[in-house]
Amino acid sequence: MDEFTAEAFVNRDDPIPVVTVSATDDHAADGDDSPSRRHKIKKALSSTKLRDKLHDVTEKKNEPSSSLQDRLFAKLLQQIVPTEDMTDVLDTPDKRSSMYINRPGFSLPLMTNNFRRFNARIGVVFVFQNRVERLLTWRVPTHTLSFLAVYTFACLDPYTLAVLPVAILLLFVMVPSFLARHPPPPANLPTDSYSIHGPPLAPPRSIKPANEMSKDFFRNMRDLQNCMEDFSRAHDKVISIFAPPTNFSNEPLSSTIFLMLFVIACSMFLASSLLPWRAISLFAGWAATSLGHPSVQRAFLSTHKIHLRPREKQARGLLDSWIAHDIVLDSAPEMREVEIFELQRRGSNNEWDPWIFSPSPYDPLSSGRISGDRPKGTRFFEDVQPPTGWEWSDKKWTLDLLSREWVEDRMVTGVEVEMEGERWVFDILYEGAGDEALEHSKMKGKERKRDWEEGNGGSVKGRWRRRRWVRMVKRKPLSKKPH
Repeated sequence: MDEFTAEAFVNRDDPIPVVTVSATDDHAADGDDSPSRRHKIKKALSSTKLRDKLHDVTEKKNEPSSSLQDRLFAKLLQQIVPTEDMTDVLDTPDKRSSMYINRPGFSLPLMTNNFRRFNARIGVVFVFQNRVERLLTWRVPTHTLSFLAVYTFACLDPYTLAVLPVAILLLFVMVPSFLARHPPPPANLPTDSYSIHGPPLAPPRSIKPANEMSKDFFRNMRDLQNCMEDFSRAHDKVISIFAPPTNFSNEPLSSTIFLMLFVIACSMFLASSLLPWRAISLFAGWAATSLGHPSVQRAFLSTHKIHLRPREKQARGLLDSWIAHDIVLDSAPEMREVEIFELQRRGSNNEWDPWIFSPSPYDPLSSGRISGDRPKGTRFFEDVQPPTGWEWSDKKWTLDLLSREWVEDRMVTGVEVEMEGERWVFDILYEGAGDEALEHSKMKGKERKRDWEEGNGGSVKGRWRRRRWVRMVKRKPLSKKPH
């Protein structure tokens, strides 16, 4: 009786074990208390140790000099910030690649130095962003129209997109670099032709990081600050718009959106080859670029305020009424039937003793019975627990009166089914087979039409009997996890 468990048929969601690969230079076993001197020297001069030492020396050489204040603040942060279990896993060096031998953890001096280097070099991104904004907001209309002309040409002939990266490299990288080395004369009239002959007169143009005390450095900090604010606002706005209708907090609305998207996906799967994608891309590009014009924006906002906003409530009401009439959701929780088998064992005085409540019937040909294992389960009915994620729907267990059905469904052999009374299913003690029915079921299985018998009192009963209890369970609502 030492194999009783408190929960008989709980479906456990155990975490998947993490497989770790040990390094080739692991320590010796704990049993080796005094390794030889030769082993110590060989271990100290191994290739992995030398590589780690060289990497540490290189890191110390390249590490920026930090002040005492930075080091003290870093130590303070190490005491305040809690360490997580995954940190060791993430910081574990990858032995398969020389690029990721070691990744440094969080360090305030290293973070400060990396931010300074990043801020000194991010200016080119902000310059590109500023030029894109000027192009899409029609600051210089001729530039925007030129962009639309190129976009139109690319939409009408998509094969020209392969030429676009090469043209950008030539016009915006190579030509300006050549003109920087061959500047025009100081006094150059508009009518004079630009001569490209002769040796280079100026040094090549190079992109250098901004100095830490220069105006460009602080402009980069300002733009980086504004970009972080813009990203945070855009992120919160997108979440506030798309999260409520798509996270099934309002399940009828989310189900309607899911149905619409499913219909659109099926339609696009069938009709996507028939759509004029060139014309659609051309119209979409022109429409999106036109919305950036100030006059178009004013006209669009006024139209939305006058015509669309008064009808938003009416459209939402029509959608809600359609959802209420056509979208039917299951309000009742999911129900399942679970089972437990009450096992009893015949004692030396031919009395049946309560033994265990087990999730399996422990029939004569079960794997546990053949291997000689004891039945597993719980001793008391009150200790039987519902599966994980479920809770009891009924208050009490119900005896299954159809013992014949579950015996036939499980193809249980070598048993006698009690058709009346308490519906016990007994083991049959065949003559010359001891306590089990293995030999009899193997030899007589082809001659009999069924491998069980109805209880008539004529057969000798074995050591075990069981009966089936059932109970309804329903899905349990999941508790909200704290962030």
